[in-house]
Amino acid sequence: LSDGDRVLTHCNAGALATGGIGTALGVIYVAQAQGKRIRVFADETRPLLQGARLTTWELQKADIDVTLICDNMAAVVMQKGWIDCVIVGADRIARNGDTANKIGTYNLAVLAKYHQIPFYVAAPSSTIDLSIGGGSAIPIEQREPEEIIFGFGRQTAPREVKVFNPAFDITPAELITAIVTEKGIIYPPFNFVV
Repeated sequence: LSDGDRVLTHCNAGALATGGIGTALGVIYVAQAQGKRIRVFADETRPLLQGARLTTWELQKADIDVTLICDNMAAVVMQKGWIDCVIVGADRIARNGDTANKIGTYNLAVLAKYHQIPFYVAAPSSTIDLSIGGGSAIPIEQREPEEIIFGFGRQTAPREVKVFNPAFDITPAELITAIVTEKGIIYPPFNFVV
């Protein structure tokens, strides 16, 4: 990261979620320790609001300039030229670089590609699962419908409505600029060996 960079992040990939200084937020903390002024846009990360509840709190405690946005505002802040890069964490990375992360990550990768904004995945090398060839083989957990029907502490949708609520999505490797691990920065093509 360069001094003055504006970073969009998703979910919580800091010390609260990962240990140590975190993954995506760890990159930001290192830049801050190097004396760089970084501004972060944290999306709320529906439906459980980890970005709003955890990321913003963690960044404020670290005295990092953070602005909270709704998930559906990412395109606008990119269009306005307010984002220099996107940095997200990862729950699992396949051999080919396809990455599973909190639902909404894929949306950000598509938007970043369209707006020609670098999209980075920051994760420990242990997240790379050599037993999985590609993203289609990564199992995606379906969460309870109540997480969406009861938003913000009250019922916000009819109880009988059908709900699709995956916890994660898959970002195809071709949308990822680089994968950042404790071993270094890995650029495409991502062909992790068994």
